[in-house]
Amino acid sequence: MAAKGRKILVAVDESEESTYALSWCLKNLVSDNHQNYKDTLILLFAKTHPLIYPVVHTTGHATSPSIIAIMEKYANELAEKVMANATQICKDFNDQIKVETMVEHGDPRDVICDVAERFKVDFLVVGSHGYGIIKRAFLGSVSSHCAQNVKCPVLIVKKPNSDNADH
Repeated sequence: MAAKGRKILVAVDESEESTYALSWCLKNLVSDNHQNYKDTLILLFAKTHPLIYPVVHTTGHATSPSIIAIMEKYANELAEKVMANATQICKDFNDQIKVETMVEHGDPRDVICDVAERFKVDFLVVGSHGYGIIKRAFLGSVSSHCAQNVKCPVLIVKKPNSDNADH
């Protein structure tokens, strides 16, 4: 019986940490020694909904729908750019790797956990922004949330600090 390939979900965004996590995944989980490349990388970008609330100006006009359309256009362009970059990183590593891309709408914490469950992935790879305790308290940690809520193994990849300065 032929060996079954793994499904590896890699959460990607526009950050350097995300790019590093994807590269780390390719070098360490899908190495050049893996001759058949039966694994499938699922690249996932979670497109957040802009927090826009209709505001009535002193003139009595609500926020223009064109502003919302512009923000949605920007979000779509960002998703396309992130996915094109991530796909190119995979191709540059080895064009034999099976890559699927997904763009889902919603809070990244919920989206990543949902996709991991829906596709019954074998691994989840996420980057870590390395926020301190204060930022994590206010922004939340996507990687921590995923590690606590998905059923598959979660690999949190932290980009090495390029300098020795404490932040």
